[in-house]
Amino acid sequence: MKKFIGLTLVLFVQVFFVQTAIGEESGTALVPLPSVDDFTRGEDGWGVGLGLGIEYESAYEGSDEYELEVDPAGAVQWRNGNDIYYWAGAALGWRGLRSQAWLFDVAVAFPFEEGREESDSEDGRLDGLGDIDGSTEIVLQARRALDSDWRYWLDGRLIASEDGSLGIFGAGRRFGDQTDGTGSDLSLVLVFHDSDYANRDFGITAEQAANSGLAETDLDGGFRSIGLNYTFRYFLSDNWQLYGEALYEHFSSDVRDSPIARSDFEAEVGVGAIYVF
Repeated sequence: MKKFIGLTLVLFVQVFFVQTAIGEESGTALVPLPSVDDFTRGEDGWGVGLGLGIEYESAYEGSDEYELEVDPAGAVQWRNGNDIYYWAGAALGWRGLRSQAWLFDVAVAFPFEEGREESDSEDGRLDGLGDIDGSTEIVLQARRALDSDWRYWLDGRLIASEDGSLGIFGAGRRFGDQTDGTGSDLSLVLVFHDSDYANRDFGITAEQAANSGLAETDLDGGFRSIGLNYTFRYFLSDNWQLYGEALYEHFSSDVRDSPIARSDFEAEVGVGAIYVF
């Protein structure tokens, strides 16, 4: 029930601010998608947006415990025509628009925090499993517009690290006619993982089974989940931007069979404000 209350809150805020936002379009974004932030106001040179966001999310992958978390938001960007180089949180990357229909994104994401700790479960459901360290990830992404104004698109993403690989494939739709990256968009995604990545999040070794009392679990690679991702972004003034995101992910039967997965799904909702310099 709390998860649906959070989602309702985000949709209410979105509807409210779409009626009251007073900022004008600040320039043409690299692509007009709210899920792709662009703080350059359509001009070459520096673009900086800094702020804070609050998220209500699962305590860990597969958890039925939820928590509030405050995180920094925004990015430092440098634009040169159809290329943007950026530093966002713990990620360094480049994204570029080619032929007005292809958006490519390459990033290196450094571990910002521990991947999972036993203390993440206040109910003690991770006791005996030990801590999992975060790892540096290479993220490769390509989006293909299906029409001239990016109303519809296809998306493919690969996340690779020493812990394994994750593949995300989706299709999305943009709402609103703005070209400055504001408005909202919705995407449907299918997620696949290899066996290493699957067992990092949901596997239980013989040693962990002995320490925790949970059944030993070894997962194969393959289908991980299906999900929906909704993003909105609006200018409240010439400098202040409101953003939000709601995510729902329904796990595959293999994942749900793991003792670590205490729920059939995972959900997240977040809102925040960014000052665009």
